[in-house]
Amino acid sequence: MEDLLQLEKKLSLDFNDYSRLSRALTHRSFVNENAGVVAEDNERLEFLGDAVLDFVVGEYLYHRFPEMDEGDLTSLRAALVRTETLADFARIWELGSFVRLGFGEAESGGRDRAPILCATFEAVIGAIYLDQGVTAVTDLMKPLIDPALERIMLKALHKDAKSEFQMWAQARYNITPHYQVVNTTGPDHAKVFTVQVLVGNDIWGAGSGRNKQQAAQAAAREALSQAETTDWENA
Repeated sequence: MEDLLQLEKKLSLDFNDYSRLSRALTHRSFVNENAGVVAEDNERLEFLGDAVLDFVVGEYLYHRFPEMDEGDLTSLRAALVRTETLADFARIWELGSFVRLGFGEAESGGRDRAPILCATFEAVIGAIYLDQGVTAVTDLMKPLIDPALERIMLKALHKDAKSEFQMWAQARYNITPHYQVVNTTGPDHAKVFTVQVLVGNDIWGAGSGRNKQQAAQAAAREALSQAETTDWENA
């Protein structure tokens, strides 16, 4: 209960039902190790929070950029709700120190693992929505979105990294990059894919995401960063 009060204070909220916040912070590994003591993990709240975030971020962008077309709005929203961005939001709220993990998951570094932080953040958002309503979620998200959006636009993180890396690889090596899924984790409704991008037989980047396309984009962004270093070294 003390942890819940600390997080509540950090978020400047007054929860009506603490069981929602407790459930949002309960990873399935904790439930597996405490069968009969803890009944429910945070995956249903994660599902809800994912939908709430899509709406809140979409509404924010709609009003922030009244002249922007649908395609660019969609790209910006995707960049703001992808795994890495939401994990960064979770770090700002220090959710890693509050989430209840199984011993093995905690010992292997789960408290700072992006997929776990992202899922926990979504679950907490789902709990806040149920307990406080969409206005509370919007108020909490705005100070997170503003600096993240500035960074995303400055670094063009919402652009199609796959297309850019393909053009670079074809120009430099006359080879089209190919992508392969190397790992899949999580339950069916919230799988996390890890994808590598290769040029020939050489791995240029790897990335994770909630679907294969997101993971491929993350891998391509890492590859572009490596490509820039390569071009600089050979300049």
